[in-house]
Order: sequence, then structure tokens, then C-alpha cells
Amino acid sequence: MRVLVLSDTHGLLRPEVLPLAREADAVLHAGDVGKPEVLAALREVTPGPVHAVRGNVDRTPPLAELPETLLLELGGVWVYLLHDRQELDLSPQAAGVQVVVSGHTHAPRAEEQGGVLFLNPGAAGPRRFRLPVACAWLHLEGGAVRAESLTLLR
Repeated sequence: MRVLVLSDTHGLLRPEVLPLAREADAVLHAGDVGKPEVLAALREVTPGPVHAVRGNVDRTPPLAELPETLLLELGGVWVYLLHDRQELDLSPQAAGVQVVVSGHTHAPRAEEQGGVLFLNPGAAGPRRFRLPVACAWLHLEGGAVRAESLTLLR
């Protein structure tokens, strides 16, 4: 299973993202969507489900109605989705979560701690500072997990 992981689009769905979404079995958006049209466009092209959580800029309806967190089973793997990792409200190990996906910092990062993959895909929207514009693939197969960072613009 290939899951496209996005965050921090801030209302800008870059054209480079659409072909990736067409190839995805599912899309995860870790908040700061910015405009509901971003999720609508992703849902139009993605063959599978599109899951999103609310970020700190998603303050007006319908984005304000997105959940703060989601616990999902994808390809036999438990994934916890939230916007800001600093607000993690559970122990992933105790909850049986194998992947925690967050955004907020705009900096791509994947690290394993205590058997849990913590993935921040980076920001796929407007460039911030000198950080790359990025997203990620999450490869889930037979209970195994692998993250692949994608730089859209350096």
C-alpha cells in the first residue's frame, strides 16, 4: 500500500502533487489545509480515501470541523495522524501505533523511536524560509513500514 503524506498546504495545492495523488492508495493530510478546495481536489483524483486533521490555521468551517487527531488502520498498520507532534496525547507504543504522522514545522523528517516511525512530510504548500517544499510516501506492506521523502522544490 502506498500512502501519500502531505502537510501544511496553506491553501496551495501544487500541480506536482496531483499525479502523486493519482498513484496513491490513500492520502493523509496532517493539517494546515488552508482551503477546503485542497481536500476536494485530492478527493477527485485519489482512487482511495483522503484523511485529514485540523491544523492551527484551519479555523473556519468546514476545515474547523476536521478532527484534531485520527487513528487509522492502513494496510495492517496503525497510523496516528495529528498536526503538531508536540501535542501528541498518547503513547504510540502503548496504543499499538506503528506510525505517527505530523506536520506544523514545515521541515521534513523521518525518525524511528522505540519501534515507532515519526514522520513529518514537510510543507507541500508555500515555501517557508529556506526549507524545501516536500511531501512523502509511506509504504506499508505486510506490517512493514517505510517512509520515502519527496522534494518537490529545493
